[in-house]
Amino acid sequence: MTFSEARYRAAEFGSILTIPKFETTPAEIEASINEAITTANAALDKVGALKLSEVTFDNTIRALDDIGYAANQVASRIYLMKETSQDEKLRDAGTELIKLFEKWSVGLDYREDVYQAVKAYADTDPKLSGEKAKLFKETLRDYKRAGLHLPKDKRDEVEELRKILSGMRTDFRSNVTNAEKDIKFTKEELEGVPDSYLNAPGIKTGDDEYAVQANVTYHFLVVMQNAKREETRKRLKIARYSLAKEENSELLQKVVMLRDDIARRLGYATWADYKTEPKMAGNGKTAMDFVRNLKDGLQPKFEAELEEFRKMKVRDADDANAKIELWDWRYYSNQLKKEKYTVDTEQLRVYFAYEKVLQGMFDIYEHCFGLKIQSVDPGYKWVDDLTLHLISDSKTGEPLGMVYLDMFPRDGKYNHFAQFGIIEGKRLPNGTYQRPTVALICNFPEPQEGKPSLLAHGEVETLFHEFGHALHSILTRAEFSRFAGTSVPRDFVEAPSQMLEAWIWDKDVLDSFAEDYRDPSKKIPQDILDKMTAAKNATVGTMYRRQLSFGLLDLALHSQISEDNPENAIELSNQILSDVFLPVPEGTTFSTYFGHLMGYDAGYYGYAWADAIAADMETVFKEASKRFYDKEVGRRLRDEIYAPGSSREVDESIRKFLGRERSLEPFLKKLGIEKK
Repeated sequence: MTFSEARYRAAEFGSILTIPKFETTPAEIEASINEAITTANAALDKVGALKLSEVTFDNTIRALDDIGYAANQVASRIYLMKETSQDEKLRDAGTELIKLFEKWSVGLDYREDVYQAVKAYADTDPKLSGEKAKLFKETLRDYKRAGLHLPKDKRDEVEELRKILSGMRTDFRSNVTNAEKDIKFTKEELEGVPDSYLNAPGIKTGDDEYAVQANVTYHFLVVMQNAKREETRKRLKIARYSLAKEENSELLQKVVMLRDDIARRLGYATWADYKTEPKMAGNGKTAMDFVRNLKDGLQPKFEAELEEFRKMKVRDADDANAKIELWDWRYYSNQLKKEKYTVDTEQLRVYFAYEKVLQGMFDIYEHCFGLKIQSVDPGYKWVDDLTLHLISDSKTGEPLGMVYLDMFPRDGKYNHFAQFGIIEGKRLPNGTYQRPTVALICNFPEPQEGKPSLLAHGEVETLFHEFGHALHSILTRAEFSRFAGTSVPRDFVEAPSQMLEAWIWDKDVLDSFAEDYRDPSKKIPQDILDKMTAAKNATVGTMYRRQLSFGLLDLALHSQISEDNPENAIELSNQILSDVFLPVPEGTTFSTYFGHLMGYDAGYYGYAWADAIAADMETVFKEASKRFYDKEVGRRLRDEIYAPGSSREVDESIRKFLGRERSLEPFLKKLGIEKK
């Protein structure tokens, strides 16, 4: 289908489908940001000029959603370019102008004239219901959380601090994206690392020299999982844990200190309390208790797994006193899978050629969720291998949205895996519905000459997960942008995507696309899948304790660091990582490269929180007659989770999907924790 055809089809359903017009020069970025701010200010002036007798829901509450939506579309587009453009000057310009935009965005909360109009409407005691009532309630809550209840001089101070913080946050993220470190090794030092990696483009840089990029997750994982020499693993781990050290060490201290100051000025005990208030957890203590209880529950399994790894290292090192270090666990986890469960994750790559996996995932999601996914010419491409895909309803043909796929690493590009929103769903003032456009930014292994991109099973899991975020965004039916798609509480947003990871552990699902690219008649045998599952269960304690160490680190930074001890931020981070997981190398600064501290601040616990919900949701598919291919359950997921977004309380959405109250038991069982 051409885009013109898709756009025409969307109009038949009262919808608009849009390919964004991307800025391609620093001057265009600057002009777009300035125009967005000028246009928004003019619209806000109209709201602020309303006579108190004229205020209505539409010209106050709805108008603010409309104004923010239009401005954020521009910022989202430029933020994406900042993280993906091949033009360094454009990335730099994007960074500075996003800082300008975010500073301006903070100021929106402090427009006294606009607030008075909203307050005047609130004073009419409006009788609202459904999504309108929720938008009204949360708009008022936002003003309170911004400090509008404070005396003006105190409020002005909070505004200024928040503006300073927004710029620091952008700088921190950019430093993470721009951090690069090549570690040079000989082939002997990379013993055990597969030839498929060593022969990949850009790896071999001399007669006997190989450059491993510590900042590229794929490079890092392949070496850490396979390099036999401990010194090699140690060097790479130290390099990874020291990324952005110079740029972000002092910046992190300032950010955490400033957050604590702002929270206290607003009447909260800690930034953790401030940030969790609108989430499912509700407060910092609930979040902290949840993570600590999981940590303690995992202790016996974690210790047993480490001992299993230690015995292998004792054998390899011929040293009865050998200990498992931070740079060892990935390697011995992989060796355990090979030796005890005869699962070699590198050998399994031949079953997961990227293009085949992608189409297989499309086929599964089409079938399960009643969708049709088609390629569309994207027009402008910020990288040659960019693709654009239209998602439509398979029954009605209604276009629902589009997703860009930017899937392989390159210099200057965002170096993890994420969905970036570009155009969110929303009912526009003229009554038409703007369908979403999003982008998946990933870093999978690149194709090699005569060989396709081959994914590890864990990377297939990541693909299914990230495309789940795209579905969550695109299948929205929320009226207001505030509630559309993934604009749900941060401690729920990962749950639908984490649930989809279960698909690729099912034999029927894998057989639909996982085949040896050299001989498509060869599938992954059931006994191998059983061993993969057993191997996963055998190391889940280690994997999850690491995850929980990040959650506790994040919560501790945002509840224990203040203006009295900002210099302790990195020391506290390292202490928690060492106590909860494994001792970190001296002098390293993991938290300077922990990008989730900007955006997921005091919220990283949400991955575990959402995992608990995902495990419960997963049971609905497992208990259905057609399991992961059950269309009825798939449709229920669309209608009760994806479509409403945050237009109603997520607890209600979860309950409607489950058909019952939530349970923690499936999650505890998955982690091997016996409920007391």
